[in-house]
Amino acid sequence: MKSALQHGLWLARSEGMAFAVLVTPAERFGRSEGVHLEIGVPPGEAGLTLSRAFLDEAERLISQTGSYRGKVISLEATHGYSGKAGGVKVHKLRSVARDEVILPEKTLQLLERNVHGFIQHRSQLHRLGLTVKKGLLFYGPPGTGKTHTIHYLASQLRDHTTLLITSEQVGLLDEYFQLARFLQPAMVVIEDVDLIARAREEMRSACEESLLNKLLNEMDGLREDASVLFILTTNRPDQIETALTSRPGRIDQAIEFPLPDEDGRRKLVRLYSRGLSMPDEIVNTIVRKTTKASPAFIKELMRRSAQYQLQAASNGSLAIEHVEAALDEMLFSGGSLNVKLLGGAVEG
Repeated sequence: MKSALQHGLWLARSEGMAFAVLVTPAERFGRSEGVHLEIGVPPGEAGLTLSRAFLDEAERLISQTGSYRGKVISLEATHGYSGKAGGVKVHKLRSVARDEVILPEKTLQLLERNVHGFIQHRSQLHRLGLTVKKGLLFYGPPGTGKTHTIHYLASQLRDHTTLLITSEQVGLLDEYFQLARFLQPAMVVIEDVDLIARAREEMRSACEESLLNKLLNEMDGLREDASVLFILTTNRPDQIETALTSRPGRIDQAIEFPLPDEDGRRKLVRLYSRGLSMPDEIVNTIVRKTTKASPAFIKELMRRSAQYQLQAASNGSLAIEHVEAALDEMLFSGGSLNVKLLGGAVEG
């Protein structure tokens, strides 16, 4: 027994106008790709108005189901040659609290105004006839908290569906944008956007330019009343095509994620040393020795320091020798490549 309707034909009337609705399986090269919906109406403006109203209502009903509301999803490509999506993967991300987002205060205020503040006033902006889709670019050195902040936003926007697009999935842009339209309000995340939106003069093939054009066209193709928030991330903002960054409606706000200052490093040390007993002088030493280090580096430093403490079978507070041993391993024993990989720096 089939669990869902496979074929359906409905004959109906709306305000005296006859129309038909046909539902069939969607296929491509003999493979099932979901459901195909057709509506047949009489020719003319009245028929066009009815078809638009019907499809808008279908879209509204799908959106109201809320099956993926508050979830982070991505598409999985099939192993076939078509490159089409084969299924939906739901990601389980840990919840990130606001006090775990360690950024300069001005950056936090800019982030919250352009995300939470914008969403809070979205319906009022819509009533004023203003666009309610928005694009943000997160940029900065590796390990400065861009992905961590996205986890925070995804865990806070419980009424949104988050669509996560990695560089391996850019061939599925059509499907992602269709989902964004159906599942709005949605947050579309494109990580390492410079891989598909590289400046045209830096492109090495027509395929790369085709992907860029597809991204620009899809972003432009969303209606002004689409409740879609774009978050694009990059470690190399200077390599992004200006057609993406210089036009409002695609990217409306760039937000820099800098290396943490002294206050930020102190908060990061406390955040990533939970469960460790650590006197203030050790915290001060770590803060002084991690100038120009990324949050990812400090996180790894605290883990390795804890490991050295456990190896020493020490039940007391974290000692400076544990921190020094971890720093030596991360910055000197591993060579310059290891320092680059970890995003670290050290001061005497």
